[in-house]
Amino acid sequence: MKFQPTLMHERVHTIDILRGVSLLGILLVNMFGFYLPQPHIDTLHWFTEAKDIIWQQTLDIYVQSSFYPLFSMLFGYGLAMQYIKSQKTGINFYKFAPKRLIILLVIGLLHAFLIWWGDILATYAFCGFFLIVLIRLKSPWMITIAFMLNGLFHGFMLFVLSMMGMLNSEVEARAVDIIMIQNAISAYGTGTWMDAFTQRLADLSVQMGFGMWFMSLFTILPYMLIGAAAAKWRLIERAKELKVMWLILAVVGIGLGLFIKSAPYMFTHTHLLDYVKVVVGGPILAIGYMAVIIVICLLPFALKVLSPFAKLGRMSMTMYIMQSIIGTFIFYNFGLGLYGKMTVEMGTYIALGIFATQLIIAELWLSKFSQGPLEAAIKRLTYGKKLSEK
Repeated sequence: MKFQPTLMHERVHTIDILRGVSLLGILLVNMFGFYLPQPHIDTLHWFTEAKDIIWQQTLDIYVQSSFYPLFSMLFGYGLAMQYIKSQKTGINFYKFAPKRLIILLVIGLLHAFLIWWGDILATYAFCGFFLIVLIRLKSPWMITIAFMLNGLFHGFMLFVLSMMGMLNSEVEARAVDIIMIQNAISAYGTGTWMDAFTQRLADLSVQMGFGMWFMSLFTILPYMLIGAAAAKWRLIERAKELKVMWLILAVVGIGLGLFIKSAPYMFTHTHLLDYVKVVVGGPILAIGYMAVIIVICLLPFALKVLSPFAKLGRMSMTMYIMQSIIGTFIFYNFGLGLYGKMTVEMGTYIALGIFATQLIIAELWLSKFSQGPLEAAIKRLTYGKKLSEK
């Protein structure tokens, strides 16, 4: 017996919808990185126009730091579903899972070096190797390890801030490297593809340094573990049975998450409130978003109405890379050359336009094919032959 990828009749459409919605949140956040030298600036203090500041703060509250935890949990959920399936079929999970992660790592690195510096796929693949080591554990143990990793790291960071006397001090604009900012604006805004490539290497030295890989084990892997634990409990598949739990998570997650994320703007913008906004408010709001979507999917006809998001979610890898291709074409000089010329409002509208276009593309593509082109290539490389989901 050979291990097969998930067939259409086995798919959990709510998970696909969650992936599709997550792609919108990720795009809204990534837009800053497409048209600004984000690795080298302080986004909080970069904007000077009142309208830009309001839009940036709105995105910071509702989107920033809430969608990467959601997508990380979905990544862990999906990988655990594959593990559970292998246990039922008697196939060795470790014959294909590492291979798939290696392919994902390669795609992520190619994406980072050739298209856009802000790749997340390589980081997911890296954390995925640690996840498959721990995936044999029971859900309570995975939850415990997740909270230990996340809690110890952020506890240490708060301790350091406390020792430096910064916890209650107001957040001020941090020092930035003016030369790096000017180089990025020049390379992306007026340079050739090769100029952009050279600058991308400089940006990656900041984005993908050793610290990023190390920190991902404490900031991304824990969410993957939580997602994997949830998959073993089948929390999404059993949503109808667990609707009270999901309703409570929706109300508490949205309410508490938005309150915590708004706190720095409602009160004094201290380092403590800013830190808690990201590491506590972000994940809580992510769970709230997840719960709201799951509850909506329990309503009659909801799956049908939200099917465009599900189709986008089925092609999430292809669509993620496509967002970078479109984004760099719009803003870099070898395309439309709009780098550094965007207001936050216009950047947000462009993101919504790209997402709407992707909904149409996914609809058209999946009317002819059973999966996205990148998903099909990955599965063929993983399983060694051409496979159909139909």
